[in-house]
Amino acid sequence: MSDELLSRLAAIVGANQVLTEADDIEPYLVDQRRRYVGRARAVVRPESTAEVAAVVRACVEAGVPIVPQGGNTSLCGGATPLPDGESIVVALTRMNRVRALDAANDTICVEAGCKLATVQLAAAAAGRFFPLSLASGGSCEIGGNLSTNAGGVQVLRYGNMRELTLGLEVVLPDGRVWDGLRCLRKDNTGYDLKQLFIGAEGTLGIVTAAVLKLFPAPRARATAWVAVPDPAAAVALLSRFRAACGDRVTAFELVGRPLLELVLKHMPDSREPLPNPAQWSVLVELSDTAAEAPLAALLEQTLQAASEAGEATDAVFAASLAQAGDLWALRENANEAQRREGYGIKHDISVPLSRIAEFIRRAGDALRVWRDDALIVAFGHIGDGNLHYNVFLPNAAENTDFSASAVEANRIVHDIVADLGGSISAEHGLGQLKRADIVHYKGALELELMAAIKRLFDPRGLMNPGKLL
Repeated sequence: MSDELLSRLAAIVGANQVLTEADDIEPYLVDQRRRYVGRARAVVRPESTAEVAAVVRACVEAGVPIVPQGGNTSLCGGATPLPDGESIVVALTRMNRVRALDAANDTICVEAGCKLATVQLAAAAAGRFFPLSLASGGSCEIGGNLSTNAGGVQVLRYGNMRELTLGLEVVLPDGRVWDGLRCLRKDNTGYDLKQLFIGAEGTLGIVTAAVLKLFPAPRARATAWVAVPDPAAAVALLSRFRAACGDRVTAFELVGRPLLELVLKHMPDSREPLPNPAQWSVLVELSDTAAEAPLAALLEQTLQAASEAGEATDAVFAASLAQAGDLWALRENANEAQRREGYGIKHDISVPLSRIAEFIRRAGDALRVWRDDALIVAFGHIGDGNLHYNVFLPNAAENTDFSASAVEANRIVHDIVADLGGSISAEHGLGQLKRADIVHYKGALELELMAAIKRLFDPRGLMNPGKLL
């Protein structure tokens, strides 16, 4: 970095917020899975939208690329700088204020560096509920959640970040600030510009604040771990719950036996949920804002009917919040258990709900033809058609060298996804990981339109280069 730019950045944010020493910037250069290790000229940590805008203007005038970064929990290398060392990382962690909360309007305005857990706590303190639920909630930040259109376990009822966002404030690639912090649920005055930035992975600008929807806080919950004969039965069971319980169905998670065994193997205090292990299970939760809602009875009645129809073979009901927490821990520890097992070839895909069972069957058959020792670790948010479909080797010591096979495995899985009308990235984004793959699965016109939008907003290509497109 030139001394002139370094001095200018220090004048904007303060010298102690411009990091250049190797030990200081190392945590910002590695993605969560340690798949990508980048380099950067410096890490700059602004505290306000005005500072972000000034940093962007300084970098653009110097022709220096910018990598926006939140909690650095990206699973696709979307917030990791490239190895060329040319970029400035703009870390938004200091922009962590709750600007406003309007309980009557059920909205909260927060800055991009707010941790998801902070937003949830602020909502709860006002008797409200922010429903985005991720295992990384204590470390991921709202800016990153927006940039990847995060989903999580409660999308089934509340939707992903697109549905949860009413307005944005964005620093554009030329340093101008677009103030779109509207708190309206109806605003039919032209293009809905905020949707361009949600899911754009920081390639069109830097989200600095957002207005998010809140909901009445659930006061009653009922949770069960249910054994099902196969994925087709799980889909049928979901239809049954929707018909019987309506929007009280908050979460419906599919868990394959190999994942559960990894959690039991690697996570202390984990226990087998059922006396007779099942190859497939679902974790279902109902919730209601009425404290006296008879959710436990409704859950039992629905599962009784499902058992008689052959859609469920066994179940355990949480009798307390602690027991519900233990059941949820089996699902929420999925990523950590896999990390401890070693390298796995991971897929974050979605297909129409009606094709879930077909996808699992076809992908499993194809992968086992490719490698007869492939261990399929499948789980996910079956309620919205999103599966985390990962491939390991039975011998954990071999998984590190397994990375060389990722291209072959990806093409097998992604070709089947495309044939079923699905997406190769349901909620993690494209980042660096799937940037090259997407050209095989999007039409030429769609890619042309995306590239045209990128050129319009960022004609010099300085905003998060090497990601998404």
